[in-house]
Amino acid sequence: MRHRTGQIYENVEITNVAAEGKSIAKIDNMVVFIKGVVPGDIVDIQITHRSRNFREAKPIAFKKYSENRAVPECEHFGTCGGCVWQNLPYNLQLKYKQQQVEDALIHIAKVKIPEVCSILPSEKTLFYRNKLEFTFASCRWLTSEEMEIPNEDKQIQGLGFHIPGRFDKVLDIKKCLLQEEPSNQIRLAAKQYAIDNNLSFFNLKTQVGFLRNILIRSSLSGELMVIMVFGTPDEEPRNKMMDYLCEKFPQITSMMYFINTKLNSDYSDLEAFCYKGKNHIIEVMDDLKFKVQAKSFYQTNSLQAYRLYSVTKDFAQLTGNEIVYDLYTGTGTIANFVARNAKKVIGIEYIVEAIEDAKVNSQLNNINNTVFYAGDMKDVLSEDFIEQNGKPDVMIIDPPRAGMHPDVVNTILKAEPKRIVYVSCNPATQARDVALLDEKYSVIKVQPVDMFPQTHHVENVILLEKK
Repeated sequence: MRHRTGQIYENVEITNVAAEGKSIAKIDNMVVFIKGVVPGDIVDIQITHRSRNFREAKPIAFKKYSENRAVPECEHFGTCGGCVWQNLPYNLQLKYKQQQVEDALIHIAKVKIPEVCSILPSEKTLFYRNKLEFTFASCRWLTSEEMEIPNEDKQIQGLGFHIPGRFDKVLDIKKCLLQEEPSNQIRLAAKQYAIDNNLSFFNLKTQVGFLRNILIRSSLSGELMVIMVFGTPDEEPRNKMMDYLCEKFPQITSMMYFINTKLNSDYSDLEAFCYKGKNHIIEVMDDLKFKVQAKSFYQTNSLQAYRLYSVTKDFAQLTGNEIVYDLYTGTGTIANFVARNAKKVIGIEYIVEAIEDAKVNSQLNNINNTVFYAGDMKDVLSEDFIEQNGKPDVMIIDPPRAGMHPDVVNTILKAEPKRIVYVSCNPATQARDVALLDEKYSVIKVQPVDMFPQTHHVENVILLEKK
């Protein structure tokens, strides 16, 4: 049967979950992906997109709610676009994340795998993030209820998260349940100060405005960093606003800012200025300290990061005599975490600033057996590089979501480490790479870790050993 865009189907049962937080139904043997529903719901749906092999739809009426449904705690659920699994009980979130890992290995990798270890749950399912970024918008997203309010009573400026699929619209956030206080208090104070002092919020269409973003970073050590991103270099209003935030929130230990006059929101290539306090905060993990600066990458769930890295070190089976390569090392968190159990750790990362952070983190912890290199992985990791630095006994791999370049996989196969520990935030690309490594390696252990409760995202660690 032809499913036209706009066509409505009644009493459709949702049968399973899918990628990207969607769920699945079947109509006339055609798979339909639907957001905002959970398995067991019975709904009326409207087709929104057609392709050759599947359809997408939206729910327009709930006929029966699933017994496997939770009441979302966040008032912004369903509009914000984050935490899309708040309507699923946490035990089912874990079940479907584990299923995602198993399905990827079975259907994409198509290799022999052992029984997958039970997913490690997050100690905290709310208020677990150590970093959030919010966007100022001169014309925010208005809900259907707000559209009914007379124009003269509407507050059109907003500070919050982008609406999914809309670069130009931001949902004003009243309370976010992802980061501990004073995160919400700081955001709301910044917004109110801007309104009271007639500071211009950024216009995401015309790319004009004084206030662009505010980032809040916290740490287990109790330190707090606030980062302002300004769209113009006006010094007086800039300093007054940062003075206000520092006075109102004396717990801020690092007040940073960027000036971004570009036509995009990326500030990774801009200079970070320290206005007050230190230019970094200290994060702690076990007995290690890590220096986190304005542009540093650090796992956003600090407590689970320790569990993730503990699994990684356990899988590596280090005795103190191994040469370890840490590919995609970032700021050297994993490299430094395992260094005391290895003979030598060589970290490679594309971002130069991250490598500088990695070196600082080794110095901070009196670790002397790490070496770090910056450059494109497929160019740096060559046979000459391995000859110069020593043949690896163990490789730890933690690539971006896109996985590894085929040239990198080929070099790993030529290097023939005894063990590979592959950490990934994307089970699909991880499975694809595991299929390539199957030429010489067997999957020995699989351990999913939940880093992001209330979302469909899952981290996974795989141990591969040379055949």
